[in-house]
Amino acid sequence: MSLDTLLLFAIGLNAYALLLIYLRSWLYRVPVYRPMVKNFMLSVLPLAVFLAVAIVLVLTVGFVSRPLGIAVGTAGFAVWLLALPNSGYLITELNQSHRREDEEVPLWYDIIAVLSFAMSGVVNTVLGVMAAQLMITVMLFGDSNAALASVPARSTAVVIIALVSVGIYLGRYLRLNSWDVRSPRRMWTKVREHFDSRAAVGNFALFCLTHTVFLLLIYGLIAGPFLDAIANSPDLVVDE
Repeated sequence: MSLDTLLLFAIGLNAYALLLIYLRSWLYRVPVYRPMVKNFMLSVLPLAVFLAVAIVLVLTVGFVSRPLGIAVGTAGFAVWLLALPNSGYLITELNQSHRREDEEVPLWYDIIAVLSFAMSGVVNTVLGVMAAQLMITVMLFGDSNAALASVPARSTAVVIIALVSVGIYLGRYLRLNSWDVRSPRRMWTKVREHFDSRAAVGNFALFCLTHTVFLLLIYGLIAGPFLDAIANSPDLVVDE
């Protein structure tokens, strides 16, 4: 599969998920559930941030200086990493909390709509992690495609996905957002108050473990063959 094909299907899934949100309102004469639309926009935000950072990084390294480019890239990567859990957060919409007793929306419709919605977030997460793995590998090992199969490159994906799971938990259960890092004291207070028992810590650990394994399996399913093809090819884009 080529990169173009992969991106085309990812865009299609995102468009389909957003369409079903609005189609729900039109078909069953119910209000559009705005929180879903907001979460969808936040889900695609990390990809936009990553693209902007990559462009600035290339221009800075190419036309200014490599040290400055690395500094810019590091800062941009931190912003992207803070935003990335917004993509995986869509998994939590599977709780069907948007359904109302006075609405006559069939359950089957909401199942396929929310499943598409959640999977669009999963795919956005996978694409973001894959792009980061590619960029970090190039920065560390140059244009050696074989380095994608190395332990450091694979470990990068595992670490990022684990951090995404932590971010999803903090967003769902502590109601923390990426931009709350601007108030570290407030964040720390929320975290300290939440993890005041072993039960809370245990729930957090199990949540992060199960979500990390799930995302890693999907990552291996989607990104694995694509990255392996690149690692065994002299070119960055592989067509089959």
